[in-house]
Amino acid sequence: MDGHCLYVGRVMHRRLRPFRHRLDYRVFYALLDLDRLDELPWPMRRNRFGLFSFHDRDHGPADGGALRPWAEAQLAARGIAPPGGRMRLLCFPRLLGYAFNPLSIWFCHAPDGRLAALIYEVRNTFGDRHCYVLEAGAGAGPVTQVQPKEFHVSPFIGMEGTYRFRVMPPDGRLSVLIRQSDPEGELLVAALTGTRRPMTAGTLLSAFAAHPLMTLKVVGAIHWEALKLWLKGARFHRRPEPPVRTSTPAAGDAAHTA
Repeated sequence: MDGHCLYVGRVMHRRLRPFRHRLDYRVFYALLDLDRLDELPWPMRRNRFGLFSFHDRDHGPADGGALRPWAEAQLAARGIAPPGGRMRLLCFPRLLGYAFNPLSIWFCHAPDGRLAALIYEVRNTFGDRHCYVLEAGAGAGPVTQVQPKEFHVSPFIGMEGTYRFRVMPPDGRLSVLIRQSDPEGELLVAALTGTRRPMTAGTLLSAFAAHPLMTLKVVGAIHWEALKLWLKGARFHRRPEPPVRTSTPAAGDAAHTA
């Protein structure tokens, strides 16, 4: 499926220990072809204020620089040869000039369309960000990957942990499942799901009508759920210094595929 599109669906987080806690809310994502960012349909605008917008500086080098060369450099630094095909970015667009992306996913394809690598770009509410750069493997079907935790996200989850990703290459459906474990076992399950919609003026306006305050909802939900966890007695972990590097180490320094 070519071109830009939307995925309308849900985000779910379920904490398993030391008590049960769940959040589930409706969202929509944009899946953008990085080679066609100048072809965004109205009312989506690039690097300009609008009802919807995509700003290059929100991702990658975070300075407004070219996105595809940055991603290819991240892959090469990880020991992964840039696959040379389409590169697509799943993210929340800006609404009325503002966005917060806890997780953006870069889908890096080979020329034959095969998904070759993923970059998980993670942000926390302190303004820090980190990228996990992982090969997708050669098999068909869902991509499964394992990555040690390197970046502080929630003050109620410690740094000792491992992520297990299960991702379907996005087509008619979006399906991303993340399981986080610590030395005591599985701790958290998160899922992103959605149904594909073409990115047109009509679908964008419909998405805004259904979710006019989505960005505020995402940020508000993070803080509201943190308050509820604190009231339930969740252990608080102080924010450590962010990693010196902003992406996973070179191949051989960490496990990266299942």
